Amino acid sequence: MKFYVSTPIYYVNDRPHIGHVYTTTIADIFARYHRLCGDDVFFLTGTDEHAAKVVDSAAQHGLTAQQWADQNAQAFQDTFQKLGIANDDFIRTSQPRHKDKVQQYVGELMKTGDVYLGEYEGWYDAGQEEYLTESKAKEYDYKSPFNGKPLVRKKEKNYFFKLSRYAEPLLKLLADQPDFVQPDIRRNEVANRIREGLNDVPISRTGGGDWGIKVPGDEQHVIYVWIDALINYLSTVDTPDRIKYWPANVHLIAKDILWFHAVIWPAMLLALKRPLPRQVYAHSFWIAEGQKMSKSLGNFVDLEKIDHYVGKYGLDAFRYFLASNGPLGTNDSDFAEAKFVEVYNANLANDLGNLVNRSLSMVQRYRGEVPAATGSQLRPEAEKMIAAYRDCMAQLDLTGALEHLRRYITRANQYVEENAPWKLAKDPTQAGKLNDVLYDLAESVRLISILITPVMPTIAGNIRAQLGGTAGVVPSMEEARWGLLAAGTKLGTIAPLFPKLDQAKK
Repeated sequence: MKFYVSTPIYYVNDRPHIGHVYTTTIADIFARYHRLCGDDVFFLTGTDEHAAKVVDSAAQHGLTAQQWADQNAQAFQDTFQKLGIANDDFIRTSQPRHKDKVQQYVGELMKTGDVYLGEYEGWYDAGQEEYLTESKAKEYDYKSPFNGKPLVRKKEKNYFFKLSRYAEPLLKLLADQPDFVQPDIRRNEVANRIREGLNDVPISRTGGGDWGIKVPGDEQHVIYVWIDALINYLSTVDTPDRIKYWPANVHLIAKDILWFHAVIWPAMLLALKRPLPRQVYAHSFWIAEGQKMSKSLGNFVDLEKIDHYVGKYGLDAFRYFLASNGPLGTNDSDFAEAKFVEVYNANLANDLGNLVNRSLSMVQRYRGEVPAATGSQLRPEAEKMIAAYRDCMAQLDLTGALEHLRRYITRANQYVEENAPWKLAKDPTQAGKLNDVLYDLAESVRLISILITPVMPTIAGNIRAQLGGTAGVVPSMEEARWGLLAAGTKLGTIAPLFPKLDQAKK
């Protein structure tokens, strides 16, 4: 099977921050999981470069728009590489391969009449480069809902997309395929707004020089940045060797750009008579210490703070915190260092690290190798956990999958206390039971190492090495079956995975 996951493409008017890193890390985790499942995976991220404010920011820094875009696009690529993101491609909207496709698709829409030249007057949000309806402008007191700056009353000739033509098809789509927009609350938001009525949307702007993609046949108009950006998901794979990946399985985005992805983009695809993506998944936001993140408040998790967390706690621990405590659902999540340390100590040091270290140390001490077993107490619970984990991952419920895994790790630690192998080892008549208990624990560790691979690939590899595996060999989900750890397996060097942290010394 194929699996195509995308992140939004990110504005190049600034450097990456926790929002960009979170979405991309979550997409990376799902891509890694599907690779473990043996799927043919395509994972796309990239940068959105043709915004008018890129020209303004570049001028303020004494650079051309292309130089400014190059600089910041490289910052995104460097950041993702440093954070171990395994994307298959990085699209930049200033690349010819993208620009040519944008002109092709817009040209197709002009021929069908879905794009036409008209005049528009309305309230313009310069920061977001979008028009707001009169009702929305009034709701926000004629200020941008994103940066608080006054909206501008603007009148200009534009090319328009006939979004109004697609209200009923979109409502039918949401009714027939409720998973198209997730979580459910986001789908309901979209449906309610569509029912209020859809207006045709401007897709071009005049002025701004040559920074942008020209409307086919009209050099005076540059294609609006959001239309240009949305097309990346198709333009990147619309080649003979990649078209097999379309339609995308999931566009992973943040909730603030839901309208563009859940309404304008599918309407464009309907107009182009192209298959629609299977799902648009809109997660919530990170907040900091209970407050909205902002640079002015000094609570913004920027690259320097991300480097701090990765340097102090390790990349895998950072990824685990994002995955297990992030805003994947409908509620915003708090990014606080005290919470990070609490999760690190409880879930990683005390639970996972403790289970692996004590289990393998006892196998080494009491048997010297993985013993043969005649029965298992943990197998039914392990098999139930694996099934639940896989069900959650199939539904993009990463938090749920990790919670099932965490509960099993807690259960395995309880199993150690219940059976007290150190006592069994002193009684020769309990040799058979000790073998069963030690095998249960070693096999549990092996299975856990597979299931944490998408989230903590380095730690997972470390565990497999301690189990006697070959360094760098990544397992498959086919191996997540009880009983594949061979009796007689010699263990590797056993060492702690997560040093416990003193919360007082953050």
